[in-house]
Amino acid sequence: MTLGSKPCIVLEGAAFESDPDMKRIGNLMVDWFRGPKVDTVRLEGLETVIVFTAIDEKTIALRVYRPLLKKSATATPRVELAEMGPSLNLEVMRKKLADDTLFKLACKKPKALMKKRRKNMSEDVFGNQLARVHVGKQRTDDIQTRKVKALKKTPLVEAAPGEEVAMKE
Repeated sequence: MTLGSKPCIVLEGAAFESDPDMKRIGNLMVDWFRGPKVDTVRLEGLETVIVFTAIDEKTIALRVYRPLLKKSATATPRVELAEMGPSLNLEVMRKKLADDTLFKLACKKPKALMKKRRKNMSEDVFGNQLARVHVGKQRTDDIQTRKVKALKKTPLVEAAPGEEVAMKE
């Protein structure tokens, strides 16, 4: 596998759904082989398919395939799988898994990762918050546009000697 590539992981078999221990083992396998978290995946960028098959409650077959994109009559290419990597038959002999409460606690996502989506707010790459503010329509009819004479400042009046100088407001 190429560094940074995202494999397609397939868990098949009824034991992954019905048996609680196999369900946890499938959860561990997905965590180990998952790769980086991405939003979208291009079909051409898919390089590996990892298949975990539960043969019974104790046996897991691991196969690694390479998808080959063949031309087809439709816009989507036909996909064929060619076996490429290690083929393993894993057998569960001893297991020591956590109890249910500890397992649920380990699978719980921290609140810091689950950010609450705030409307009209976003964050740039530097961590600065950007917000959009919506202002209602302003009523320009109520705004006083004329200047009132009483609000104007009057110039200083020269006083006679000995009198106090005052400014009218």
